[in-house]
Amino acid sequence: MPAREELPSTLRRSPKDAQETWSKAHDSAVETYGEGERSHRTAYAALKHKYEKVGDHWERKEGGRKGPSDPRASTPRGRGGRTGEGVDENASKKHLYDVAQRLDVPGRSKMDKGELLDAIRKANRSRTRTSRS
Repeated sequence: MPAREELPSTLRRSPKDAQETWSKAHDSAVETYGEGERSHRTAYAALKHKYEKVGDHWERKEGGRKGPSDPRASTPRGRGGRTGEGVDENASKKHLYDVAQRLDVPGRSKMDKGELLDAIRKANRSRTRTSRS
């Protein structure tokens, strides 16, 4: 099934370039691995190299930076570790603060970088859940 037909809802609300990145990576992964979870994971890994999740959609990374967003994205499959859930863990604290401000995260001015990452992940999950209902 072509990726366009199974585009995740967060990508439907994202820029066309993000949609194309995910779709091309997904279609290529389906040719290699077949349809299923592995193809989706591969497509998201490709997406996370240029985009980060903000609320219920994906946006270009700070300053157009490229590269893995979290430790799991930069390690071989099967090595374990947690995922950043689309939040760019390599972003500056200022950028994370700005994202938290856009998401109206309470208490953000007193948070360190790790706390900002956790709060943004939580806000992203909440916004995505709300958008899907």
